[in-house]
Amino acid sequence: MKETASLLSREELAALTESIADGSFPTDTGFNLNARVVKHDLTNEDSSLGVNVSSLDMVNERFIRLFRLALLEALRTTPRINPTRVQLMKFGEYLKGKTPPMSVNVVRMNPLRGSMMVLIDPNIIFSALDNFFGGAGRGASQLAPGRLFTPTESRIINIILDVFFRTQKEAWSPMLAVDFDHVSSEINPQFAQIADENELVIVSHFEAEVGDSKGFLDVVLPYASLKPIRELLRSRVQAVDGDDASDKAWHQELGSALGHATVEMQIVLGQIQSTLGAFQTFKPGDLVYFKKPDLARVIVNGIPSFEGQVGTMGPNMAVQIERQLNPFKKPDEE
Repeated sequence: MKETASLLSREELAALTESIADGSFPTDTGFNLNARVVKHDLTNEDSSLGVNVSSLDMVNERFIRLFRLALLEALRTTPRINPTRVQLMKFGEYLKGKTPPMSVNVVRMNPLRGSMMVLIDPNIIFSALDNFFGGAGRGASQLAPGRLFTPTESRIINIILDVFFRTQKEAWSPMLAVDFDHVSSEINPQFAQIADENELVIVSHFEAEVGDSKGFLDVVLPYASLKPIRELLRSRVQAVDGDDASDKAWHQELGSALGHATVEMQIVLGQIQSTLGAFQTFKPGDLVYFKKPDLARVIVNGIPSFEGQVGTMGPNMAVQIERQLNPFKKPDEE
């Protein structure tokens, strides 16, 4: 092949390099000289597209409360579940260190696009199985890499998944109506290709303790599946579980409780201004003159609240409320 001719000879290139090195050739000419250079990796998807992971944290907290109660009814055990912060990472990074056998379930979360992965640690399965049949909740021993789950173990997995789907649906309900379809089950996470290795996924990791065993349950969502609902995720999830009837009942109970609160009332007939010197000369029998106002002031917990007439009612002293005071106004502005 014929070599392409260079625009500059070797001598010209050497002279140009030498001119740049000694400063005789101007290099500060051109356009956008003050523009900042920002490093950008084209293989790394932007993670700041508006998905509010704090909303997912709130969904997970609600899910844990419901999940624990539902497992008590289904498996006769109440695991201790501790959530961690929702993490955003590449799918390939998440798969590192995940060795089979595990209960790997590919699930469709409608109406979101794509598939999610629910990964259950074998310790959770074996301890739930042992606890279900009256044991102490012992976890899994060392399992062979290619070992499949038995029909009894698979039944326990299905019970856990049924509880998971039901409680996840309720946890998402304040923000989005979702439904779940079980697609497939694997024992190796590498076979659950819900995303490419370089694609971002959102991982919700739950540390669980059943009996004397510890394990985990992971929920892995492709980042792209949450983009259509990023407007919903930007807003806070409403944590209100009641309806109008329960809110009205709560309001009435709160009002009744506040109605029994104790307050201190003082009836002030008048006020006198004097000096410290005159006060020190007071002795029993001295008379102190003051002008009694037309109405006495009623002070409630230190706040002037009413004015009224002081008199008697049978054997007791009494005050008749004449008008209400505005505590934020000065006395001369009333």
